[in-house]
Amino acid sequence: MAKIDFGGVKEDVVTRKEFPLSKARRVLKKETIAIIGYGVQGPAQALNLKDNGFNVIIGQAKRFKRDWDRAVKDGWKPGQTLFEIEEAVQRGTIIQMLVTDAAQMAIWPMVKKNLSEGDALYFSHGFSIAYRDKTKVVPPANVDVIMVAPKGSGLNVRRNFLSGVGINSSYAVFQDFTGRAEERCLAVGIGIGSGYLFPTTFDKEVTSDLTGERGVLMGALAGIMEAQYDVLRKNGHSPSEAFNETVEELTQSLIRLVDENGMDWMYSNCSATAQRGALDWKPKFRKATLPVFKELYERVKTGQEAARVLRVCGRPDYAERLGKELAAIRDSEMWRAGQAVRDLRPHAKAREITKGTKGVQGRQSN
Repeated sequence: MAKIDFGGVKEDVVTRKEFPLSKARRVLKKETIAIIGYGVQGPAQALNLKDNGFNVIIGQAKRFKRDWDRAVKDGWKPGQTLFEIEEAVQRGTIIQMLVTDAAQMAIWPMVKKNLSEGDALYFSHGFSIAYRDKTKVVPPANVDVIMVAPKGSGLNVRRNFLSGVGINSSYAVFQDFTGRAEERCLAVGIGIGSGYLFPTTFDKEVTSDLTGERGVLMGALAGIMEAQYDVLRKNGHSPSEAFNETVEELTQSLIRLVDENGMDWMYSNCSATAQRGALDWKPKFRKATLPVFKELYERVKTGQEAARVLRVCGRPDYAERLGKELAAIRDSEMWRAGQAVRDLRPHAKAREITKGTKGVQGRQSN
């Protein structure tokens, strides 16, 4: 491991230098990695592992036609590398549980009865194990239980892999039956293209993850954007102006500066007026939101958020309800304005032209 200084606190991390791809291939040489679920994380992790030379199969319920067809389109062969979930579990030695948290609970009895001694049960989220009193996902004692949790969506796990950058991941070992759990865990983490891996526990991962998703990463971000947009619109600003000042400048300019060199560097590379205003108002927003984050963390820590996820996401009509909620966001003035702004970006037109050209070439070659 490498000892890295994170803001004055030194942490152990595993980089590709300490654990190269060649070592990962040796560790997993005799393993069959069964990816269970081809929805969000499944495609990215499966394709990255396959491209890196590992033996990968897919377990996907055929009745979910969209995901099954996507797997076929991505090159997985029914009966060869694409199977129903039960058969994939039987064939695999590392079982990667990449269906949703609610779905993991539903399929667990079938998965459990098909595990073999010495298998590794792999998760990319600590939810099912950390809240096993609620999910009833209690692994047998004769398997390894490991986790690699990429810090990004499946889409970016794949994009970053293809660009050669990788995406950072946390990792944890919950149960080491074989004595090889950690090296199997790290090998898969390198195999899926992690930039570097940092240790955690299942409990800490799920607590930080649920807090982050509901907070800065998604919930808070969307809520703050809506609030600013509404204030601007109610004070006579056009949809274009309100959206550009709320979203476009953040995503297309400022956040990229933060990514490159940090928040202070971004502050140093904007106007003096913007800089002064941001420094003055930052404490006000921190003070206003800190109580909300404390409440959020407590709800996550005590399992209230987990209970809600399982209760709501497990309802038979959840897909329909979710569709309505997402449509309400998509059809709002703010995000309709956003679509118009994206369509006006110069590279958007170039991308459409390129896509059209590729489509013609593809049809000709076929």
